[in-house]
Amino acid sequence: MKALIMAGGYATRLWPITKDNPKALLPVGDRVILDYIIEKVKELEIETYISTNRFFEAQFRPYAEKHGIGLIVEDTLHEEEKLGTIGAMKKAVDELGLDDYLVIAGDNLFSFSLGDFLRAYDGRTLIAVYDVGDPELARRYGVVVLEGDRVISFEEKPPQPRSTLVSTGVYVFPREVMERIDDYLSNGNRDSPGYFLQWLLEKGEEIRAYRFSEYWYDIGSADSYLEALRTLLKESHVEEIQISPYAKIIPPVVIKRGAKILGRSMIGPYAYIGEECVIENSDISDSIIFRKTVIRNSTIWRSIIDEKCEIRNLELRKSLVGGHAKIQRGE
Repeated sequence: MKALIMAGGYATRLWPITKDNPKALLPVGDRVILDYIIEKVKELEIETYISTNRFFEAQFRPYAEKHGIGLIVEDTLHEEEKLGTIGAMKKAVDELGLDDYLVIAGDNLFSFSLGDFLRAYDGRTLIAVYDVGDPELARRYGVVVLEGDRVISFEEKPPQPRSTLVSTGVYVFPREVMERIDDYLSNGNRDSPGYFLQWLLEKGEEIRAYRFSEYWYDIGSADSYLEALRTLLKESHVEEIQISPYAKIIPPVVIKRGAKILGRSMIGPYAYIGEECVIENSDISDSIIFRKTVIRNSTIWRSIIDEKCEIRNLELRKSLVGGHAKIQRGE
């Protein structure tokens, strides 16, 4: 068996944050998203590969080398060129050969052990499913109907979901199924795992489900990104920083090296402050601030601010600010 982590998307729903930063390498707490996945995969001691695109190759290559992981690079530079998940799986098979594949979406944060997941694998396609508990929310995903642990229906993004159980981007495909990818793609089928699973069911393939609870985050929006931070940031990680005696830190927070927390600032809870940021007389909570951003006399709540921004005299709530932006209100 081989593990394949899919990180070839351009994450347009999180633009402008992900315009130059691959989503899988965004920070969540003191680590990046991919770190949480790799930690779980390494316990399995199987060959592991990251699938990405030419545009983000330079960022993934040192990461892959550091962790002793292979890199498969599709030759695309733009959203409209991308191969998609099934196309990228085909490329992996072409390069690595047929095998059973553990396939994991690279923007996926989940609570279960992959060891437990694989113990449920019996040679038939296996998918991890999670109850989102809300039909409106379920409409965004692939919705599963089960009979015991057998999948009897799978519908991608249905307008009227038949359940609130959804597929979570963690799969095991046996080699016989990986062999059918060419057949699936050659008929002009849509290039996403959900439609592939629907097609497999229609062709009589048995699919089993592994149910889990606790938490699952598909980091596809600012809200899910910030909720993941709240769940996974358990304790503070404060590096070498400059901090005013009048400033207050409310844990848990992450404050990276070289940051300056000046004046009567209040940081936290659930705040990430990147390297060399300057925060002065400002309150920041439930937010992620990327490196070298300057925030003065402002209140930031449930917001994500990209690198090298300047924010002055503002109150930002539920905002997403792209890199190098300068926003201020007059004194």
